[in-house]
Parts: sequence; C-alpha cells; structure tokens
Amino acid sequence: MADTSFFESESDIDYTPLVLVVADDEEMRDGIEQLLSSDGYHIEAARHEADAIERASRCCPDLILVSLNGTPAEVVAAAVRIRRGAEIDVSVPVVVFCVPTIDEGAEVPLGRNVYATRPDNFNQLRAFLERLIVQSIQSA
Repeated sequence: MADTSFFESESDIDYTPLVLVVADDEEMRDGIEQLLSSDGYHIEAARHEADAIERASRCCPDLILVSLNGTPAEVVAAAVRIRRGAEIDVSVPVVVFCVPTIDEGAEVPLGRNVYATRPDNFNQLRAFLERLIVQSIQSA
C-alpha cells in the first residue's frame, strides 16, 4: 500500500490531485485508473491524443500520465502536444510510462517537466507520481 501521508495532511483543504491517464490499450488504461483511484487520486481517462487534449482542456489535471503505442519519440511528442493543445501550464508534469528503451526502474527527465519512466513495480510508480504532484502543487 502506498504512503498516503501527503493526501491525509492535505485533507484540511479538501484537495485531491487529478491525474489524466492517456492510454490506447484498454487493459492498461483500466489498470492504471483503478490503481491510482484506489490511492485517492481523481482520474480522468482518455483513449488517444485528441481525446486527451479535450479532457485536459476541460479538467486541468495536476499530472498527465501517457502510455500510447509508438516509438518513444512519438509518444513523448504526443504527450507534449497534449499539454500544449490543452494549454496546460508547463508546471504540470507529463510522464511517459513504460518506455521500453530505458532500463527497468529508471526515471528519466526529458525536458521541461517531461519524464519517462519504466518502474520496477507499481509502488515505485506511485512514489514517483506523488513526488511530481507534490512538487507541481507546491510550485503553483
């Protein structure tokens, strides 16, 4: 179980971070959505880039998590286009999930608040996302 101390300490202000999950694979999307919602995040899910831009414009996520089919460069470019197309501030982290060209367990910064990750397990993913969200909220 993930450490939810951040969420408990923030309960006084009644704020729950919103994560936009963008995944074209239904099983992956549902799994990530279920995992993160069980950790207390609000989740908005999108199936593809255009859907993600529309949803991000409407809901203003605290973090965007992208897992799309394509080369790592194509997926990173799609993730950045989602943030730009929805006019989401660059302080909002964008995470490209499960990039096969990086080592398992790695977290790689790719540019201005854009990251690639291939976690060893879901607890590592949870900790990484929580750290990014906390930094994003604190800088807002």
